[in-house]
Amino acid sequence: MDFSFLLGMSGVQIAYLLIVVFLFVLAVIDLWVGVSNDAVNFLGSAVGCKAAKLKHVMLVASAGVFIGAAFSNGMMEVARSGIFNPAEFVFSEVMVIFLAVMVSDVFLLDLFNSLGLPTSTTVSMVFELLGAAFIVALIKILGGDADISMVGLLNTDKALVMIISIFLSVAVAFVFGLLVQWISRIIFTFHYKRNLGSKIGIFGGIAVTSIVYFMLIKGLKGTTFVSDSVKEYVNENTVLILFGCLLIFTLLMQLLHWCKVNVLKVVVLIGTFSLALAFAGNDLVNFIGVTLAGFDSFITFISPENAGISPDALGMSSLAGAAKTPAFFLFATGFVMLLALWTSKKARKVLKTSIDLSSQQNSENEMFGSSSFSRNLVRICTKMVTAVARKTPRGLKTWINSRFTPLEEREDVAFDLVRASVNLVLGGLLIALGTSLKLPLSTTYVTFMVAMGTSLADRAWGRESAVYRVTGVVSVVGGWFITAGAAFILAALVACVMYFGGLVMMFVMIALVVYLLYRSMVKYNKKADAEKEDKNMTLLLNSNNADEVWDALKSRSAETLSHSLSFSASTYKLLFEAFAKDSLRPLRTSMTMIIEEKAQLKKNRRLETRGMQRIDPQLAYERSTWYYLCTNSSQQMLNTLSRIAEPMKEHAEHSFSPLSSACVEEFSPYCRDVYNVLVEMDTVISTGDYSKAEAVSVRAKELKHSLAGLRKKQTLRLHQSGGSLRVDFVYLNLIQESHELLSEARNLLRGGKKFFE
Repeated sequence: MDFSFLLGMSGVQIAYLLIVVFLFVLAVIDLWVGVSNDAVNFLGSAVGCKAAKLKHVMLVASAGVFIGAAFSNGMMEVARSGIFNPAEFVFSEVMVIFLAVMVSDVFLLDLFNSLGLPTSTTVSMVFELLGAAFIVALIKILGGDADISMVGLLNTDKALVMIISIFLSVAVAFVFGLLVQWISRIIFTFHYKRNLGSKIGIFGGIAVTSIVYFMLIKGLKGTTFVSDSVKEYVNENTVLILFGCLLIFTLLMQLLHWCKVNVLKVVVLIGTFSLALAFAGNDLVNFIGVTLAGFDSFITFISPENAGISPDALGMSSLAGAAKTPAFFLFATGFVMLLALWTSKKARKVLKTSIDLSSQQNSENEMFGSSSFSRNLVRICTKMVTAVARKTPRGLKTWINSRFTPLEEREDVAFDLVRASVNLVLGGLLIALGTSLKLPLSTTYVTFMVAMGTSLADRAWGRESAVYRVTGVVSVVGGWFITAGAAFILAALVACVMYFGGLVMMFVMIALVVYLLYRSMVKYNKKADAEKEDKNMTLLLNSNNADEVWDALKSRSAETLSHSLSFSASTYKLLFEAFAKDSLRPLRTSMTMIIEEKAQLKKNRRLETRGMQRIDPQLAYERSTWYYLCTNSSQQMLNTLSRIAEPMKEHAEHSFSPLSSACVEEFSPYCRDVYNVLVEMDTVISTGDYSKAEAVSVRAKELKHSLAGLRKKQTLRLHQSGGSLRVDFVYLNLIQESHELLSEARNLLRGGKKFFE
């Protein structure tokens, strides 16, 4: 590439050159972050069904991503002229739009990745372009710089079609995933290994032929590496080529089945390749389209025929032409995507979210809670299904249920190969169809909703997990809509600031995004260090050695119980001290901490219960009673803290009379003793030295007697008091709940001694 144009550049041109360089830097970051987010789209199915080792799946996906980069050239017009009419904007304005888009995009994608939620790079790019272009167009109209209306400045028709196609893909993908998977399950059942026969050849032939049609024949339209004569031949002989592929691949798949090759694994791996290829072909524009449009604008600005024209006067009609992306950029982009795919830790986190939500297993370890919306929706749907079932003939209902009878043995996979094949083939077809029509369908939306549809068809959303799964889907889809709104608003604000601030504010925004990226990286690294892989949890979930599982269960349970005691001790002390000082903020903070601790305890209990199911049955029978005594006591201790904190917080919020100094002085020794007893119990549990357990339990019993005496004393005061009783009742509640806290702590210690020894 000839870089002689750099010589003799003016100060303004150099400034814009630096901006273009930064656009390329942001494009690389965007690629990295975007691939971390979107890797789940083409890896989820193969990883979820364990079609092959992870490194082999990654190799297949890598080949698809790299080759798919060559098919993306036809989508680049979306960033150049798909949202706004470049002929009506000048160079300085389009650079404001492009820089605002890239700054906003990197920040939003990194935020969602850090939260472990899949978001859409397509939605981000489209709505950021729309937001930035809208605000610049609005400023031009209000300032009298535009002779045409907003409709002339923005390609409203094309933008509306893209937006509708993006969000319509949610419903289309879910419905098609549901129908196709239901039909596939009727054909193969969950006992598919016994029901393949001649059907697997036809299934594999149709799947691979569909992939070939959409990946190659439709993809030829966008690539620059195939001559026009070849494209014309393919167009004229499409039906013949498809028929030939169907015949050849059907025979090939059936032959592989007879040779004892697992055809479904072959389909899954081919589907992974095709979906990765479709991802690169469809989404590459999201990562580099804006940067390349900015680069082309800069080349136009510094070209000799435009010498001397101000950046505020140079029209950008050149962007309205067809994009001709140099092969160098496509291959360089493919390389960066592969590097991100193999090294990103965030990709693993997002991958886990989608696999958990589509898992066939009801693990009791759902990562999402429940919401009133999901509970009501599940209740309504359950009633509807029940009503339909009553009207269905018994024979038909029995036959359908027989096709959905689950395996007796539990496979160590999230879902089977049949569902993985449908996920990949159907997702690839829908995305490639959108690509062929030059509609930037969201690969995230399509693949995620196909996976949700197929999991629903497979009855993976049972009565025990449906509420959690629906909540998860609503949370993810809701996050997508938030992405759209946030992308539009953020890009509009950034563009507005840069439009009025000129080059100075553009460089200020560049500095700001560098700082934000650095801070995000530091925070994520700290969080990653704090969430290092839990060896005990891995053994609980994956080890087949009952002794290993038992050791891991004891170790992890000890950590959980120890944490419950230490948390109860510190929170109890904090509550009394805050109430004694009439300080509201610590009381509110404590309430939040207690709620979070309850959620964590619930999660730990589910995980440890799964471990209990994997140890020796006789041992589980002997120890389960004591384990549940411990966990129930932990739960009751948190409930006790809630009952202490709630009246205190309400009292402080209303600015009622504070606790008297006499009561503070009276209760302080009791608070100190309760705290010390809980800390000593924590030491016994954490060290495993139960030789002091009896002595600590006796101390707690004696302290309970003392608190009973204090409670009687405070009750007499209430009857003799002539003033406000509000603070006296809160104080009495503190004494009563302190007594209860010690009772539960003693139960926990007793259960721990029996369980661990």
